[in-house]
Amino acid sequence: MVTNITNFGRSGLSDWLLQRVSAVILALHSLFIVGFLLFSSGLDYAAWSGLFAQTWMRIFSLLAFISLSAHAWVGLWTVTTDYLKPTGIRIGTQLIIILAIFVFLVWGITVLWGA
Repeated sequence: MVTNITNFGRSGLSDWLLQRVSAVILALHSLFIVGFLLFSSGLDYAAWSGLFAQTWMRIFSLLAFISLSAHAWVGLWTVTTDYLKPTGIRIGTQLIIILAIFVFLVWGITVLWGA
């Protein structure tokens, strides 16, 4: 039996499913935002702020941020695993990517739920 320790025990099926589910969530969020921008008359700060003041929109956007983070990680993990063959360089690059995704996610949560 061959074990690949770089994927932390995930299967290709779980990665595939995560990519598809996160892509659907991101597409729905993007379509909603585009629709809001197109069909809102008198779009100004108050309207935009009012939209994001609603709890359901914050949760929907948080779900989109989490989906973007997961989608990015699976995609970038796949690319780095396929194209960066030296283990040290691959793991170093993946750690930088994890840090960047984590910072993005924390920043997004702070923007959505901060004071």
